[in-house]
Amino acid sequence: MTDALVIGAGPAGLMAAEVMASHGLSVTVADAMPSVGRKFLMAGKSGLNLTKSEPIEAVLAAYGDAPDVLKQTVADFGPDAVMGWAEGLGQPLFTGSTGRVFPKAMKASPLLRAWLARLDRQGVTLKTRWRWQGWDSDQFIFDTPDGRHLIDPKVTVLALGGASWAGLGSDGAWARFLPDAVAPFAPANMGFVVSWSPHMTRFWGQPVKSTMLRAGALTSRGEFIISSKGIEGGGIYAVSAAVRDGAPLTLDLAPDWTLDRLRAALSRRRKKETLTNHLRKALRLDPVHIALLSEFGRPFPDDLAPLIKALPIRHDGPRPMDEAISTAGGVRFDALTDDLMLRDRPGVFCAGEMLDWEAPTGGYLITGCLATGRRAAAGAVRYATKR
Repeated sequence: MTDALVIGAGPAGLMAAEVMASHGLSVTVADAMPSVGRKFLMAGKSGLNLTKSEPIEAVLAAYGDAPDVLKQTVADFGPDAVMGWAEGLGQPLFTGSTGRVFPKAMKASPLLRAWLARLDRQGVTLKTRWRWQGWDSDQFIFDTPDGRHLIDPKVTVLALGGASWAGLGSDGAWARFLPDAVAPFAPANMGFVVSWSPHMTRFWGQPVKSTMLRAGALTSRGEFIISSKGIEGGGIYAVSAAVRDGAPLTLDLAPDWTLDRLRAALSRRRKKETLTNHLRKALRLDPVHIALLSEFGRPFPDDLAPLIKALPIRHDGPRPMDEAISTAGGVRFDALTDDLMLRDRPGVFCAGEMLDWEAPTGGYLITGCLATGRRAAAGAVRYATKR
């Protein structure tokens, strides 16, 4: 019999296993996929952004209107703690110019290998191709390569992920086992569909830099990408929650220019000079900026400056949820205790992306998963000790 069961072998689940094993519990980690940490490894393909090195007040602000228990959880295991943990696994780190923290190896695989080796030394048992199928009374049911299997642990941490990237194991199918505790899923950190005019095809795959995106109370000066499907990338992800929830999206093509300065520059256009040449020379707009202005701004008004400062971006809604970096929705915090234990399932705790929270990219997602994994595990240890 195992003392502690963890279902889901992503960052939250593995952190929960590490904490519980370090307190002397025998731990089994079960995952439906053939190998562990698949979404974690995918995140590392373009450089594993572990956390963000900035004051804790700024870190907590990135989680928006998340409940106090989540913000306290992140404050208890914030960027400094995440960096110390990764360095303790033998992974030297560096901090980029924007404060984002990466392993010097710029990959997730070395860190994951070191982590799994430490878990093995702690005696953690890892089961792959074990798919959770709900409960039989208080026992957990699994479909395994060897048939149906039941486990009755003292405590359990569910770390089953959200509902994006089903091919990597995060399909949200677990929600049917917790119907009264789950808020509907919605895409987060996602791109948006745009039906481009033919003249935009030459810009597909091109980054858009030196602009500012606005949606509701959110702003972003990050770059984004024009793709055949629409717009995507870090700059868009930073404002995507507001756009998803109905806020208009506007693009400032000259964020360092005032309206008066723009108007003055536009007024100096010579008679025979084309507007495109004048925008390029006087305002220093590059071809992709001018193309976007043409795509979303025509017919041009007499006073072009306000349009350049707030170009409305027409779109057809978010890309499909399975393409999103993460999801909102999941297990509601009012269905949990402050230890992240399900109120109607004593001894069962929840962590990671399966919780109803969202954060922008930039290290906040992984930090939140690690922090909630630790909090759920600490609660599980206290519960198991009392039991």
